[in-house]
Amino acid sequence: MSEQEKRDIRDKILHGIALAFERLVEQKKREDGELVFSENGKIVRVRARDL
Repeated sequence: MSEQEKRDIRDKILHGIALAFERLVEQKKREDGELVFSENGKIVRVRARDL
């Protein structure tokens, strides 16, 4: 596998992750839900509509 092929696959994976996150946020906004993140080892809850 060439370096170009590796970069292409990496770019597709990163694009898929970004798309999945966008869809998750949109779904949580519809449900008036919240998302949970870890920031410097601390749990942080964020309302989806605030993103």
